[in-house]
Amino acid sequence: MPSIIGQNPKTLALPDLRNLGTLLRILLGVNLLVAIGALVRVSRWDAWPGEWMDSAAVAEPYLLLELVLLYALAPWLERLSYRAGAGAIVVVTVVAGLVTDSLLRRVVPLPGASWPRQILFGLIIAGALLFYFRLRARALSPAFTEARLQALQARIRPHFLFNSINAVLSLVRTEPKRAEHALEDMADLFRVLMSDNRALVPLADEVNLCRQYLALEKLRLGDRLQLEWHLNSMPGDAQVPPLVLQPLLENAVYHGIEPSSAPGVVSINIFSKDGQVHAILRNPYRIEGDRHQGGNKMALRNVRERLALHFDAEASLESRVKDASYEVHIRMPYRPARPGSPAAVGPEHRARDGGLHRGRDGGSTDRPDAPAARPEASRD
Repeated sequence: MPSIIGQNPKTLALPDLRNLGTLLRILLGVNLLVAIGALVRVSRWDAWPGEWMDSAAVAEPYLLLELVLLYALAPWLERLSYRAGAGAIVVVTVVAGLVTDSLLRRVVPLPGASWPRQILFGLIIAGALLFYFRLRARALSPAFTEARLQALQARIRPHFLFNSINAVLSLVRTEPKRAEHALEDMADLFRVLMSDNRALVPLADEVNLCRQYLALEKLRLGDRLQLEWHLNSMPGDAQVPPLVLQPLLENAVYHGIEPSSAPGVVSINIFSKDGQVHAILRNPYRIEGDRHQGGNKMALRNVRERLALHFDAEASLESRVKDASYEVHIRMPYRPARPGSPAAVGPEHRARDGGLHRGRDGGSTDRPDAPAARPEASRD
């Protein structure tokens, strides 16, 4: 499934015809144009509602049939070029108009050759909507906005880099193997941060990247940073925007762990339910005059904006304070990568079970307040 934003700004793409936001925009756009058309045809305001209802009685079955056909054909349309896909939509518009006219004539009396006018109206609306979605795609991904988004999503605070380097230097003589693993984690992390981050990636890769980031933070914070992973129900093949979790975990460490000398738990719970992917992140929340607590908004706006660009109305991000913890809840549609697609392959991240990532804190992930996902049988 393509994201709402184009993966190549020079390549035109059809709108995602299985996206809830796209379908809602089509429904609203068509009904608005039908209302305007009815207004043009009448000479008195009081005649407009009746004319609108008469037009809608013909336009709605036409529209719904075409949406059903386009929804069914969406995977095939994705593989076509923009021109071929637009041509296919024109053909579907004509076929849907003929079928609708034939079915309606069996139920209600219609004027004698009314179908050419209905199909022409349908083609005009289809062209107007294609033009609208083309303009919208360009508006969502101009050079300035893309540069701003990539700068935000690739943002890691400079102090993290310097602190990580200092932590690695402290290990070079005493634990060279661990220092080597830490440098490999840093290389992987910054390679992702400096890459083109517009394409969707498998969720498993995003989680592995978060493990590497948190392992580096754990080098300097030690036992103050305790991690709980609940991933047994995670759909690793789900396509997600890159760096959708890492900025939020960076906030969790910076605002929830660093301000206190006492140990704190960062909980990561990812699971699928009812065709959606849920990611629930928790960290301690302290209110006693802590300057750190006010800085969460930039990362939240960044992630919320990229979710909207990729998934439109099908994704959401909510945050709240609950039981002395700060909780962020992300919902995304579960869209597995097709076999053979770039997102299905993904970069191969290392999972070093015996190194930085596991078995250093002890304990269990079972907690009475854990949400629906089953806890993973390990805790960092």
